[in-house]
Amino acid sequence: MTEAELVAAASALAGEFRTSESCVAGGVGAALVSTSGRVYTGVCIDTGSSLGFCAEHAAIAEMLKARESAIELIVAVSPTFGILAPCGRCRELMWQVDPRNRAARIIVGHGQVVTLAELLPQPSRA
Repeated sequence: MTEAELVAAASALAGEFRTSESCVAGGVGAALVSTSGRVYTGVCIDTGSSLGFCAEHAAIAEMLKARESAIELIVAVSPTFGILAPCGRCRELMWQVDPRNRAARIIVGHGQVVTLAELLPQPSRA
């Protein structure tokens, strides 16, 4: 899958919808390609009590359900802001899920790809 195709897959999921008075989902869509070549996707969930999670977390959970943990390429997209770099929590999750993800490529803008190690050179060891 090309970078453009992965961005398109994440973009297709992004579109906010309200599930209840205190929950909005889909404001960001994410897609990743595992090192086996399978594609996993997710959307963010935002709640009034901060119990939600990022779209990258949802995509990683889908990957883990398939008993995979190594990421080749990942992207998150907002209809409002476009391609987004992962937040610190998402960066740390990727690192802790599998140390091989240090080499994961992350799309941070159109034509801009960096590794997780470049975004998170000193992860938490707690």
